[in-house]
Amino acid sequence: MQIAQLKVQFRDRLRDEFPETEIESFFYILTEYYLGLRRIDIAMNPEHELSEVQMTTFEKAILRLKDHEPVQYIIGKTEFYGLEFYVNKNVLIPRPETEELVEWIISDHSDHKEINRKLKILDIGTGSGCIPISLAKNIPDSEVSSYDISSEALSLARQNADLNDAEVNFHKVDILNLDRLKDNFDIIVSNPPYVRELEKQEMHKNVLKYEPALALYVANNDALIFYKKIGELAYESLREHGALYFEINQYLARETKAIIEDLGFEAELKKDIFGKYRMLKAKRKIYE
Repeated sequence: MQIAQLKVQFRDRLRDEFPETEIESFFYILTEYYLGLRRIDIAMNPEHELSEVQMTTFEKAILRLKDHEPVQYIIGKTEFYGLEFYVNKNVLIPRPETEELVEWIISDHSDHKEINRKLKILDIGTGSGCIPISLAKNIPDSEVSSYDISSEALSLARQNADLNDAEVNFHKVDILNLDRLKDNFDIIVSNPPYVRELEKQEMHKNVLKYEPALALYVANNDALIFYKKIGELAYESLREHGALYFEINQYLARETKAIIEDLGFEAELKKDIFGKYRMLKAKRKIYE
């Protein structure tokens, strides 16, 4: 079969499940990954012949896509903040709004030479390691640590640190059962579970079926449990002028801000590119 014929078949097989633009995106991701062919290569050589093995590979990929498995899990990797990351079913696929959170932190701390020491950063809930690794790569003279409760996630995060030549200290920690942090930090950041069970009806099939529930969901009656706990720990462990950053649930932005302020912080909400409040920054109040 020629590559142009495969493209038509690929589109026809998936058109009942996905929008046209998404199908096209899947096709070019898979052709580059499996065949080493870029979009321009396909346009220039539409008669490129596929082998039987290649056809079988694409058939398997189509079936997985029809079952709504994320294409990132199919190829086992994704891109985040200009870096490549391995991903699998044990970690969330990094989202664009998380890139915005990382950008906020980096822009706030791009020049920290005035403190005359390494900037100490703690990420809570590492997942794939996309946040701590991106910070380690983009904030010079920083010392980055990261916690997660999942051994499988930590194993993958360590692989991603090696892949990106980033130095991050990973630790297995159940943050909800921690009385205090063992060190003081200039930056504490977290993208904790924040999707309420009642919001599952809004989730896409690929998220519901494949992404890890441990990293996503919280009880309806205690949706901000991680924010309150991390806020308490951060209040005791942030250095002078230190900052706490969160990715947040857009539906609970005001409530999250209120909880953090009740702990003694001054908090600031920030909208993402879609105009939704998805980020929060907090610093301890300074009392005269």
